Amino acid sequence: MSRSMQSNGAGPRRPGDKEDICPVCKSTRYLNPEMRFLVNPECYHKMCESCVDRIFSQGPAACPIAGCARTLRKQRFRQQTFEDLKIEREVDIRRRVATAFNCQESDFETLLAYNNYLEDMEVATFNLLQGIDVDATERKLAAFAAQNAPSISANNAKATETRTAQNAHTAAQKEQARLNRAGATRADLASMAERDEAHRETIDAMANAKDEPGQKVVLLKKSTARRTAAEKARDKQRQQQQQQLQQHPGDNTDHEIYRIQGLKPIIHPPPEKAYDPFGGMAHTPAYYTLQPHYEHPWLDRARTDPAIVAGGYDLKEYYHRTMLAAFAGLGCFIDEEMGEKEKGRGEGDDKMVATEGAAMAAAGADRAA
Repeated sequence: MSRSMQSNGAGPRRPGDKEDICPVCKSTRYLNPEMRFLVNPECYHKMCESCVDRIFSQGPAACPIAGCARTLRKQRFRQQTFEDLKIEREVDIRRRVATAFNCQESDFETLLAYNNYLEDMEVATFNLLQGIDVDATERKLAAFAAQNAPSISANNAKATETRTAQNAHTAAQKEQARLNRAGATRADLASMAERDEAHRETIDAMANAKDEPGQKVVLLKKSTARRTAAEKARDKQRQQQQQQLQQHPGDNTDHEIYRIQGLKPIIHPPPEKAYDPFGGMAHTPAYYTLQPHYEHPWLDRARTDPAIVAGGYDLKEYYHRTMLAAFAGLGCFIDEEMGEKEKGRGEGDDKMVATEGAAMAAAGADRAA
């Protein structure tokens, strides 16, 4: 059982496992605990830091892993962030594509255009991840970056400003939280000091006072009035701190960070029309108006006959087919159609006669010659 767990990777990692062995020099972390593994985003093959220094210190060189012919540079080696190299590669590709496709929704006139833009970005990312048309996708990315260089730079500057504003807003919130905590701590200490002082005053007054019934009540009233005055002083101090924060130009970012100017109005596309199987052609009868009810003995029996209505048959379909068959020939004029047909036939006969006459004339000229 333990062997199966270790073979499929379910067991704990031991010194000397495959993940701790450099594929180039075969060094293990068990013998060298300080060994670090680095990867290059060109091929994502992992090797130890000493191999990187030994192979790539003199300049670019081919990847030493068998079957890989990529040319690697030392400055591009870095320590991997994720344990799975597939996730590491996907994050790098998405980051590289996002540097070119960095437009925001406010840069587009319609939401449909922005969604199409996001779809193109995701298609390019998927092609690079899966190795589909890599050269064409790389050329497309390069061409897009060259054509939209000004807008890409403007969007990068805008993103930098947004991050700066967010960092300032976060710093202001942390400072405000620190001030609130400090104020609450001071208030708690002042309240404890007031309680201790009131307790001491009460004990001293009780020890030195004579047996007067109203003396304790007067002491309690004095301590309550003292606490009320202290609370008012703390509230006034808190209001002054808030006014100072509002007047400080660096701490007023909570009103500026959400103020976005120059946004284009998002024009939603019109809703799609309902599907029309007739393609917009009018199918309203021109010679009759279909009535919802017709009086006829057979129709009266059919409305109540279970053999007809049990299957869901609607007599309106019968009305429609019967009226359509009755009025179907009203738009056909036989005389006009036959006249046009005869006229066309006569023109064809004249052409045939002219052709035969020309052929006979040509034959007579040949015989005369």
